Amino acid sequence: MRKLKNKELNRIDIPEFKQSKKSPIVVVLDNIRSCNNIGSVFRTSDAFLIEAIHLCGYTATPPNKDIHKTALDAENSVDWKYFKHTEESINELKEKGFKVFAIEQVEHSISLPNFQTTNYEKIALVFGNEVKGVQQKVVDLCDGAIEIPQYGTKHSFNISVSAGIVLWDIFNKISN
Repeated sequence: MRKLKNKELNRIDIPEFKQSKKSPIVVVLDNIRSCNNIGSVFRTSDAFLIEAIHLCGYTATPPNKDIHKTALDAENSVDWKYFKHTEESINELKEKGFKVFAIEQVEHSISLPNFQTTNYEKIALVFGNEVKGVQQKVVDLCDGAIEIPQYGTKHSFNISVSAGIVLWDIFNKISN
């Protein structure tokens, strides 16, 4: 077994990415404080051909050297839009026909393995602040909530890890 070189991976370039058919998913970042987390979400979103990212509240926006450090240029491939208030993003997405789900531990949440979707449904996924999670007023606007099952002593994942888990799972469900 030989490790592949980057040029052997046959990745598309940014213009090809912009022209590619995207997964019908928009990621909403609700007041994310860490630029490293933001950059990681951009990079994961690039990997799964996510339609766009909405950066909300005090979430930093590109260009930003700390976002770039983990995004590695994905901030230039994935479309993004800034909203002063997360509620504005949610309202716009709903007007465009998206079903909006908070990734949060709430009453009546859907466990991620049980979450069902089709490749025809447009989905927005709201990821919250590293300490406080998704704001309650934002949760109130969502169509539902998805929870990642956890079995250890900790009660949460890092936002970038949560995004990786959820986007991989939903991308697989849509792709299959």
